[in-house]
Amino acid sequence: MKVYTSTTTTAPAARAERERTKVGIADFAVASGDATLTTSGLGSCVGIALYDREAGVAGLAHAMLPYADGDATEAKYADTVVPALVRAMVEEGAEPRRMRAKLAGGSTMFEFSSADGSIGDRNVAAAKEALSRQGIRVVAEDVGGDHGRSLELAASTGAFRVRSAHVGETTL
Repeated sequence: MKVYTSTTTTAPAARAERERTKVGIADFAVASGDATLTTSGLGSCVGIALYDREAGVAGLAHAMLPYADGDATEAKYADTVVPALVRAMVEEGAEPRRMRAKLAGGSTMFEFSSADGSIGDRNVAAAKEALSRQGIRVVAEDVGGDHGRSLELAASTGAFRVRSAHVGETTL
């Protein structure tokens, strides 16, 4: 498994049975085997889960903003984290043509929004655009609303558990 953060794009590989890896804000991680990737505190941020069931490889990103504006922090933005996540998964044996995506988050946490919509709406739209450019289909989503979410992605199956204190729990 490799973990990628907003400050580095390479991390030493580590393997472990039933490993749990926390993905922070503006981070992403790739895992395989019995590993589980988790992230919490998604409000307007968007969680992007990718998996290649045949390879048993999964990746999870926690993007804060829709589009990079010259900032080199690729994991911070939905439009730049998707290609980075795909590249990292390919390094672990996944194939883009087999990858499927699931999305969660993108809530409208505050009344403030621009003419372009809330930051949550824009994050989800940017993630979908980036996935489409990579030829990856979104097969499930739990987006929008006005509540926070915590996510858990099982690398071996692609099961994506979404939890919210206000809405409950669902598996996509």
